[in-house]
Amino acid sequence: MLDSSIQSSAILTRIQPIALICISKDNGLNFALLRRALIVYKHVERGSHRGPPLHHQRHNPLPCGFVGKTLHIRNEPLHCLTFDIEEHFQVSRFDSPIRRRHWGAFESRVTANTCKVLELLARHQTRATFFVLGWVAERHPGLIKQIAECGHEIASHGYGHELVTAQTPELFRTDVRKSKQLLEDLTGAPIQGYRAPGFTITRETPWALPILAEEGYTYDSSLVPIRHEHCGLPGSDPWHHVKQTSSGPIWEVPPSTVNLGGVRIPIAGGSYFRLLPFAALCGLMRRIELKGHPLVMYFHPWELDPQQPRMEGPFFSQLAHYLNLDKMEPRITTLLNTFRFGPISEQIDLSPILPLEPTVFPAIPPAQIAQDVA
Repeated sequence: MLDSSIQSSAILTRIQPIALICISKDNGLNFALLRRALIVYKHVERGSHRGPPLHHQRHNPLPCGFVGKTLHIRNEPLHCLTFDIEEHFQVSRFDSPIRRRHWGAFESRVTANTCKVLELLARHQTRATFFVLGWVAERHPGLIKQIAECGHEIASHGYGHELVTAQTPELFRTDVRKSKQLLEDLTGAPIQGYRAPGFTITRETPWALPILAEEGYTYDSSLVPIRHEHCGLPGSDPWHHVKQTSSGPIWEVPPSTVNLGGVRIPIAGGSYFRLLPFAALCGLMRRIELKGHPLVMYFHPWELDPQQPRMEGPFFSQLAHYLNLDKMEPRITTLLNTFRFGPISEQIDLSPILPLEPTVFPAIPPAQIAQDVA
């Protein structure tokens, strides 16, 4: 009995961080998310991590680069690495009309945190896609120019970090047009990509992708094929593909997810990446790679800033947001040592896309989508 009690206590201790990401915005336990998290935990206990041990990681033998120099990559990248450039106080978890009106009064940390990202990528001779918020670009134009000068791709995260589900089609068009024009003026290069705040292009916003195509965007990275109370498009294609819209075709580049036991789990970033067992995540990412699919990972500069000021909000929202921030830099470093990454623009054809024959990009059968990793 004593051994059983000790074992149960140990398990509860280990899954406690997992439970934190299963708290809804209304402080209720989301049992669907908890089930997903426990499935991942079960795979860890069964030793599902495959591939070489982490101490046999790929190490980059090239000399370190430095911020301010264009990086010259030795090979064509295999996976996609992205960062959403926003302030620590702009996350949707703590958003409110009152707080939004005081954005200008909060301490800005985005420049220092983004420079930390640039230095980390330079050390690993890796380029990435930076989805930049127009509000940030307007106030820190030098930072955006520096990102571009380092050889990274600049894409749009919208202007004001408004959820797409909270906008009308007219407001959405104004938002993505303003951001695109601002970023193109700063970089002198066309802006091809867009990512919605909170991944909020959903079944409720079928007009969003046609508007992006009309506004000159070549790809979107907002559709997540999961069930979630605020985002997600369950059953959608989990790999990058061309979507035909009423306004023409557009590439869709979904963040990485895996199917475990019939439940699709997001592993590309956010709370899941910070709170779930890292060995399990590496194993799942390795399995995606072995199946020939590119990873699409996303992070934020504020995730590398454990000393950031704490925002007021629901207790469990604070725990889910701030827990394990001190582990993010080591985790991203391990990721860069283990996999090869590059910007989205090097994974897809960004030339003007024309209507495609059905045989060129055939739809993935639902059964294949359901069994992609399981």
